[in-house]
Amino acid sequence: MEEKIAIVTDSTSDLRKDELNKYGIHSIPLKVIYKDRQYHDRVDITPSEVYGNMEREVPTTSMPSPQEIDDVYSQLRDEGYTHIISVHISAGLSATYGNCRMVADQIEGIEVEVIDSQMLSKGLGRLALYAADLVSAEQYSFNEIVKKVEAKKDKIETLFVVETLKFLKKGGRIGKVSGTIAELLNIKPIISIDEDGEYYTYDKIRGRSRSLKKMFEIMKSKIKEKKRYIVDVVHAAAEEEAEKLRDKFNELPTIEETFLGEISPVMVVHTGPGLIGLVLTELD
Repeated sequence: MEEKIAIVTDSTSDLRKDELNKYGIHSIPLKVIYKDRQYHDRVDITPSEVYGNMEREVPTTSMPSPQEIDDVYSQLRDEGYTHIISVHISAGLSATYGNCRMVADQIEGIEVEVIDSQMLSKGLGRLALYAADLVSAEQYSFNEIVKKVEAKKDKIETLFVVETLKFLKKGGRIGKVSGTIAELLNIKPIISIDEDGEYYTYDKIRGRSRSLKKMFEIMKSKIKEKKRYIVDVVHAAAEEEAEKLRDKFNELPTIEETFLGEISPVMVVHTGPGLIGLVLTELD
């Protein structure tokens, strides 16, 4: 049987609408929930709307429901797809992966492989784009693509700094990052995601500007001379600082491309304004 493969991700991938359309990737939105209303991430709410309301109410977030996931998978099956590779935010940070696995195990008439990216933001986005590139190349089987996508995780590095840890604490996403005493001393932890898919402190630096400088130096140290890379600089209401970091990466000879973007409303809820993140992707 000829394989027709669809790529699915979720809204925490930070892929723009034009990128999703260009690469034929289907995105399932998470939700931003206020006391009296809820929104679909990147569909009917923007990051600036979340910032603008934070003093009055910090919302919560929710993963897509099994029914919403089933609707997407079923629609793809009805469109003639035989297989789906569904790549999602780290299972250590969201139940999205678990819900997708549950639906994948139950759906009939289409084979679905759900991949835990163990990442978020453009780290997840780069993994989904890589999967889409492999499908469009028409050189690999479904099983081969799944293996290549799993292996690609080792080629993507993610680091970020937040202005304050209070939003990660409030949302229960603090993971293995220590907070209270560090905040009193103006320590800005550089945060990454470990093999369990949870946040942990990669390094501790006092002061915002020093932490951003150190984060750049750490990523630069991971760059190998004979390899090629893409760097994504993501931010939450910190565009000027993000642009300065991107400019520094543009000066490095092994960086093929750099991109600047704002994180999704769902992630804004958990980080608050001031996040700067770096995603380094090694190209094949």
